[in-house]
Amino acid sequence: MPFHLRSKRWACIVAHRRAGKTVACVNELLTRALASRKDRAQFAYIAPYFVQAKQIAWQYLLEYGAGVITKKNESELWIEVSNASGSTSRIMLFGADNSDRLRGLYLDGVVIDEPADIRPSFFGTIIRPMLADRKGWCVWIGTPKGHNEFYNIHKRSMNEKDWFGMVLKASKSGLLDAAELKDAAKDMTGDQYEQEFECSFEAVIQGSVYGKWIRGAIDKGMAKSGVYDPELPVYTAWDLGFDDLTCILFWQKAGKEIRVIHAYANSGEGIEHYCDYLKSKGYTYQDHFVPHDAANKLMAAGGRSIVQQAHALGVKMRIVAATSQMNSIEAARKTLEFTWWDSIECDEVLEAMLQYQYEYDEERQTFKTKPRHDWTSHFADAYEIIGQVWKELKPPEKPEKPRFLHEMTSQELFWPKGV
Repeated sequence: MPFHLRSKRWACIVAHRRAGKTVACVNELLTRALASRKDRAQFAYIAPYFVQAKQIAWQYLLEYGAGVITKKNESELWIEVSNASGSTSRIMLFGADNSDRLRGLYLDGVVIDEPADIRPSFFGTIIRPMLADRKGWCVWIGTPKGHNEFYNIHKRSMNEKDWFGMVLKASKSGLLDAAELKDAAKDMTGDQYEQEFECSFEAVIQGSVYGKWIRGAIDKGMAKSGVYDPELPVYTAWDLGFDDLTCILFWQKAGKEIRVIHAYANSGEGIEHYCDYLKSKGYTYQDHFVPHDAANKLMAAGGRSIVQQAHALGVKMRIVAATSQMNSIEAARKTLEFTWWDSIECDEVLEAMLQYQYEYDEERQTFKTKPRHDWTSHFADAYEIIGQVWKELKPPEKPEKPRFLHEMTSQELFWPKGV
């Protein structure tokens, strides 16, 4: 009830598994939709993936909306109800994996489920502008998964006056009986139980591919602002996507150090967009490294590969030979020991690398050798390109400094170099 009766525009609920947070938020959406006095109000529930939204929330929406739903679309997952203004309100279900479907819409309210599994920039770049003209509200709900964007949102909700924050631990909520919790604790590791039932943000992310290395770099102070050196050339490493993200990491080599200075990711754009973005940064580039399939992949270009398109736009790409995923991961882990990060420009990359996980085998109750494919994998794939190429790079030749006449020999004066 404190959640439903809140007056704050922003809210965050950190809740243990099976606490009923999705049911609460579906009812919140229905209540707000019915009570709205705005013409054609729009509300949304967003899960990390569209299929999750359908599996998790659609049946709840139909169940609790029974008797008030005036129209529905099962293929696009939306319902309409009559609201207090005499107009209609629409509640829509989306997946953050297809942000293009959200563009151009406005929202009066939105629920974002499991934000730890969604790109950190998703709210700022996609959702926040959709709320602006209608002064819409937002609720984040989820279970902890380490120190990430959801952790930051939780901290804001507990410390800022214009936020509502709630934490529901299984040991305090009384929603699951003590015997069941005791039994669950026997079948889970300590970290798993603390994360899933006691809402601990400190528990180690299980099955993280690079978590130990990234956490070590952060602890050593290797993630800080201002690692860019204007005297050094800039390289880029790419992971190319169509419906998925295209990620570009901007980096430098300084002796035995790698410095990741900036990152950019987007989706639904052609190669022209990314080449224009490179030019807008104003860096002096040395090489642009892309995966082997860039020679085959097309971004709507009449049969020309991405490499050919980029070349025509003034960006000469170098193709990195294919190797096994195990080799890529091993090379990346060794490279992480020498990698410095711009903590401001690369916050999204650092979070992705922390969360990048192996798939879990439910039958064998263990992690597989293959990482799962989600938003984190695109940043990790781009970094793995760096791991494959950086050791072979030769330092760029420095131009000779001009010498004064009194420093030159008579032979150099009368017979200049090259004559």
